[in-house]
Amino acid sequence: MTPHLPATTTMKDDFDRDGFVAVDPLFDTTEMADINAEVERFLVEGVPQMPPERVYLEDHKDRTSIKQLLMLFEYSPFFRAMMFDGPIRRIAEEVLGDAVVPMNMQFFNKPAGIGQPTPPHQDGYYFHLSPSEAVTGWLALEPVDHENGCIHYVLGSNNTDTFRPHGQTGVLGFSQGITDFGSAEDVEGTVAFPGGAGTFLMHHARTIHWAGANTSPTRSRRALGFIYYAERAKVDLAAKDAYQTALEARLKTEGRI
Repeated sequence: MTPHLPATTTMKDDFDRDGFVAVDPLFDTTEMADINAEVERFLVEGVPQMPPERVYLEDHKDRTSIKQLLMLFEYSPFFRAMMFDGPIRRIAEEVLGDAVVPMNMQFFNKPAGIGQPTPPHQDGYYFHLSPSEAVTGWLALEPVDHENGCIHYVLGSNNTDTFRPHGQTGVLGFSQGITDFGSAEDVEGTVAFPGGAGTFLMHHARTIHWAGANTSPTRSRRALGFIYYAERAKVDLAAKDAYQTALEARLKTEGRI
């Protein structure tokens, strides 16, 4: 895949100031057709091979209502190349100023009419890193706008050493959300990112972000996500394992995975 990096020398400066960068588009029309073809193939052939704890559904009774898939690079050489060898990793290294460790590659979808909102949250709250130096990349697989649930960021919300208070949301895949979100500062500092297929966003682990529900009766909202940790960041494995174990147990009890 040919990278289409933005013609700027200020990417890291923009990232450090705002908490995110946007590249529109990162992949051209031909490349996006190849990526979407692999996604379609994987939804048919790959998903049945995945354990249930890595397949999240909007409606647990409907196996076609896929909301989120985890660790895609473990199941597809194509996805592994995207995660490990492509321009996305290079952007992560540039904005973090460090070599990175590829951690997770995800498929996200908000099915037409039933795709739930993504609650305001900070990814680093889930990561259990010290220091909290990590990024999440997000690649639109199809056009995204306010109707089908584009991403919103709070400008500069990465510029803090702490996380906002989080609590359970009941939203599968985003079990924790910010409990005090909605101040004038949050609202006035929020920017939205509609865009076409190939639009790429990358944000810091402390950046507050959220997305609306998919209210379109006909359009889905598909995307790929990429998580990288900076090499200098260390994981509190005990805390992370305890969190993940408790989460999976609760979701199984509720019949959601």
